[in-house]
Amino acid sequence: MIASGAAGAARHRFARIATDGTCDDVERDLAEEVPVALEFNGIGYAVLMATPTDLADLTYGFAFTERLIDGAADVLDLDCHRTPAGILVRASLQEEVAARVFDRIRHRTTDSSCGLCGIETLEQAMRALPSVPRWHGQIAAIFAAANALGDHQTLNRMTRSVHAAARCASDGTVLAVREDVGRHNAFDKLIGAMLRNGDAWNDGFAFLTSRCSFDLVEKAAISGCPMLATISAPTMLAVERAREAGLTLHTIVRHDGLLRP
Repeated sequence: MIASGAAGAARHRFARIATDGTCDDVERDLAEEVPVALEFNGIGYAVLMATPTDLADLTYGFAFTERLIDGAADVLDLDCHRTPAGILVRASLQEEVAARVFDRIRHRTTDSSCGLCGIETLEQAMRALPSVPRWHGQIAAIFAAANALGDHQTLNRMTRSVHAAARCASDGTVLAVREDVGRHNAFDKLIGAMLRNGDAWNDGFAFLTSRCSFDLVEKAAISGCPMLATISAPTMLAVERAREAGLTLHTIVRHDGLLRP
């Protein structure tokens, strides 16, 4: 049995079976995960499995970190449509950047694709990253953010199954949070919200409740973030790509310590 719950969650009834074999009915909030199709200028670009909240932020952030747009002004309008199969998000982009969509779509038809959306060669997959400002913050700010983040994870408190991406001030104050079942989606939602609101990282940083993969490093660098902190370990490629961009990393953040690659 499923009943409606808060945004991004649904209530589901379970049978709880104890070690002694007794059985009781319990209810629990589950995070929603639905197909979200992104369409730019009438072209279907990607389908993401995402939590259906803050979809405008997701679309702006995804388009920006995919390098389809240079800023919020490149999006002329956006609307969402629920369908039986999922959610369709249609965005119209400025003519000056529209060719980027067609170029990436065109590359998907080649036989030499390396497996990343719209990428034709290995060189395209490892495109140069922009250099980010040097981070001058204190380690104490990271621990402050880690301790405060739970209070801002509304959906995760209900479901215990979604990631969070936080924008933090230089002292560790949590300024904004976006949540999603996908760590990439959560970060794109945060970056999209920043674009739409005209916010900048300044001397702050991003804190993610996930491992540090290379694509999250790339999203951080493309958005101009000077430091990325994550609760889990980085991959080797993430460390290398962060070094290329001058992005400071802090990983495996725990209450008693962290690692700086």
